[in-house]
Amino acid sequence: MLAIDDDHAPLYTVGQVAGMLSVQQAFLRRLDEHGVLSPSRTEGRQRRYSRAEVARLQYVVELTEQGLTLAAIRRILDLEQRVRSLEQELRKTPKPKVRRRPIPPI
Repeated sequence: MLAIDDDHAPLYTVGQVAGMLSVQQAFLRRLDEHGVLSPSRTEGRQRRYSRAEVARLQYVVELTEQGLTLAAIRRILDLEQRVRSLEQELRKTPKPKVRRRPIPPI
């Protein structure tokens, strides 16, 4: 698989992502500093974003436009991830067999 075909391949620079989302580069750095979204780093410590991270950043931008704080956004993202994990666990858990008792006649 080519890196360009991988949604999780770190391809985009801070400047490219800022341009795509019409935000300041400083905003993207602040998201990283506050633990909202931490992109991959090159050997030279430059941030690189994947397409999946860009999509998540787009969601974060929408939440900030609605007036949410970075702490609130980080909490929302954490809770959404927890729900996804629990749903995945639930799908893996075998369903118990339910015994049905016959209903006695009246």
